[in-house]
Amino acid sequence: MPSFDIVSKVDLQTLDNAINTVKKEITNRYDFKGSHVEIALNKKELTLNIEVESDMKLGQLLDVLVSRTMRQGLDASIYDLSKEPYQSGKVFKKDVTVRNGIKQDDAKKIVKLIKDSGLKVQAAIMDDIVRVTGKKIDDLQDVIQACREANLGIPLQYINMKS
Repeated sequence: MPSFDIVSKVDLQTLDNAINTVKKEITNRYDFKGSHVEIALNKKELTLNIEVESDMKLGQLLDVLVSRTMRQGLDASIYDLSKEPYQSGKVFKKDVTVRNGIKQDDAKKIVKLIKDSGLKVQAAIMDDIVRVTGKKIDDLQDVIQACREANLGIPLQYINMKS
């Protein structure tokens, strides 16, 4: 039977390249000359630690981060920007987590979306992967289209299409 997998994975090398591009651009920008800016990527915990001098510069840095990430081919929604920045002495700090993998409740939302679509497919949750199987490839492509239109707030990739 035809099947495919729905995953949410981030290529660490591409993410690292995007972070390095952001660092290079920030050092060359006139409005950041002589100011304290630090971006550190923790690859094990998949977090970004950002330190800047002011709240305004933090907003500018996040704009550059999102635009450079999108230019590298990654989805902008891989960053969880919901945590508020906090002040530590003279610097503003923000911890940004990178979403990697589908959490259990997000997987349940995807399965519910697939079942509510009325297509003749089966969806199964396997750790951080949702496997979708069906009799027709056209039904599987309709599932992919429905997931793209649903805007679930997480970056999804569709891999291992087998017929």
